[in-house]
Amino acid sequence: MNTEQIVRTIAEYYEDRGHRRITGSTLLPSPGDPVLFTTSGMHPLIPYLEGRPHPLGRRLVNVQRCLRTTDLEEVGDPTHLTVFEMLGTWSLGDYDGPASLGWGYELLTEGLGVDPGLLHATVYGGDDQVGPDTASLRVWQDRGVPVELTVEDNWWSNGPVGPCGPDSEIFLWTGDTPPRSTPTHDDRWVEVWNHVMMRHRRLEDGSVVPLPQRNIDTGLGVERLSSLLQGKPSVFECDVFDPWRRHVPALWSLDEPSLRLIYDHLRSAVVVLGDGVRPANTGQGYVLRRLVRRVLTVLWREDPSRSLSDLPDELISHTLDHFGQGVEPGSVRRTLLLEERRFGQLLERGRKVLARPRYQRPLGEEDFRYLHDTHGLPRDLVVNLREGSFPG
Repeated sequence: MNTEQIVRTIAEYYEDRGHRRITGSTLLPSPGDPVLFTTSGMHPLIPYLEGRPHPLGRRLVNVQRCLRTTDLEEVGDPTHLTVFEMLGTWSLGDYDGPASLGWGYELLTEGLGVDPGLLHATVYGGDDQVGPDTASLRVWQDRGVPVELTVEDNWWSNGPVGPCGPDSEIFLWTGDTPPRSTPTHDDRWVEVWNHVMMRHRRLEDGSVVPLPQRNIDTGLGVERLSSLLQGKPSVFECDVFDPWRRHVPALWSLDEPSLRLIYDHLRSAVVVLGDGVRPANTGQGYVLRRLVRRVLTVLWREDPSRSLSDLPDELISHTLDHFGQGVEPGSVRRTLLLEERRFGQLLERGRKVLARPRYQRPLGEEDFRYLHDTHGLPRDLVVNLREGSFPG
């Protein structure tokens, strides 16, 4: 199954069970939302999880594009991406955890062909405020799926205060031996699907009270599931990244970690641009600027003649089409090249400033502040220039 077929299979399965599909995914939160980008499938649904009636009803399914800057430093490993798609299902005060887990198990094993012997589950073990999730435990025991009980790893919250509840996570074995150990002790167990029983609200004093309605919120990373079902060792080898793997290594000779960063950050930058963000020194535009500059830092570290102008149009078009963004690829390319030119000019200015005698010594916090406030030179750029990361 390719990624499109996987998404269609899952969405149709839930539509057959009374779920209505939400459309109009975007990375940009609603006006007034304090976060920069949508970070999870449930983010746009918080008002409805807290009791407001949803116009489509109480059973929902969607594919939400998300962006997480917290994972930037982890990009390059087999499972993390900056921009990714999250397939979510919701019960807004309708069915409860056992139904959700039962459907999840049936869909994975019968609908998508996962060997049940390669599954492992984790379940909330309880603490002094909320008891163990015995209902979820019984679901897995009845199906012969091994279960590990945890506390912190199986309690989901949207922050220090707000909606929260126990969750049950489904893991798939990726090792080349028969399954062994448990998800918390062997990272060859890869999390596939999280089912949150969102029944509580944590108050500012740390206490937990019931929500007006008992909700289910599940999240499944599309690219991660695709790589697992396609037998690939990393998300960067699933079919979504086929065009990137076909074109980029032929353009620029880079090691595998650097290639993965290029795939991820350029693809993410295209999606952010497709949602209408433009480079800036603050907010959403700064995240975009940081993505592009991290790409250029990798490219220019070995060869300053490399340019984003070498990027084939197919990569930009493929990404915009995949995420359903009706943006003209040429405008995305022009913005990327303008940002590349600005970064090149900043590097030149930085070299000239840092060549002054006063900067030929170890730099302190006051120096970094002055360089940033007076010359517009960010700390990471100053450090890279002094370490010789940019030839020229």
